[in-house]
Amino acid sequence: MENSLDANSGSAIENEIPNTKKTEVHKRELTKLTKLTKKSLADKSLKYTTVFWFVSSLVGQWFFFYYIMGFYGTSVINDNMEYWNVVFERFGVTPYRAGDFSGNLAFVAHALGAGIVAFGGALQLIPKVRNSFPKFHKVNGYVYLTTVFCLAISGFYLVWIRDPDPIKMNGIGTTINGILILTFAYLTVRLAIKKDITNHRKWALRLFFVSNAQLTLRLGTFSYLVTGSILGMNPAFGDPFFTMWTFGCYVLPLLMLQLYFYAKERGSNIVKYATSGLLFVFTMLMIMGMVGYIPFLLKVLSGGPITF
Repeated sequence: MENSLDANSGSAIENEIPNTKKTEVHKRELTKLTKLTKKSLADKSLKYTTVFWFVSSLVGQWFFFYYIMGFYGTSVINDNMEYWNVVFERFGVTPYRAGDFSGNLAFVAHALGAGIVAFGGALQLIPKVRNSFPKFHKVNGYVYLTTVFCLAISGFYLVWIRDPDPIKMNGIGTTINGILILTFAYLTVRLAIKKDITNHRKWALRLFFVSNAQLTLRLGTFSYLVTGSILGMNPAFGDPFFTMWTFGCYVLPLLMLQLYFYAKERGSNIVKYATSGLLFVFTMLMIMGMVGYIPFLLKVLSGGPITF
């Protein structure tokens, strides 16, 4: 009888062991699935925030292109470059100077180059365009690189030859920006030749941000004015922000991009959520800049009175 009980007890214990193992396996699988779900949500958060930034940036860049061609392009075609001064003299700038052919040419090249970069650069970043039309991507890339080269060289001319004395902080900022453009352009081309596509795309993104510094400078300026006014800070053009933003208009986007690379490749879920949040704030500030900048551009294009 006792032997029978012992046998039954042993059999019951043996039956429990597989069940225990099954429970442990189930728990491990559930934990793994939970981690994968959290990782998936973090990845989606980063992905959709990036898409939000890109679409917003695309709107701003293409409108900037429209303004550049409508204002500078039209004034050159109609031989009415004196009108530049009507708009910019209130900022203490006289872009057009009678008799200064090389200086006026450099300014036109710099302005039109910024518009072309804003339009063509965005097309280089769209995966569908890049994958479906590789020849267009290549040709557009050559045009883009040629344009950013002209953008940098014309910037050097305007700072160091046309207005060499005294060199102001914005001139130093423009010079550093031009050096970064040429350096990043070289690395982008070199990596493309070496077929290192992953790093080529990274340096192409860096080139995109530094070559679009003119637009970022303007959006940041108007974002500061708009948000500052909303918060009751009474912002003015003499504020220290504008000196810092001369450098920040390309340094901040580069830092944000580097954080994005880290979060996407090696970051934890917390880092990905934090990056998504920062990118969302960055995008909203950019949109606030558009809210102030686009009406200003429309007034310039219509020839109406410009007020702040």
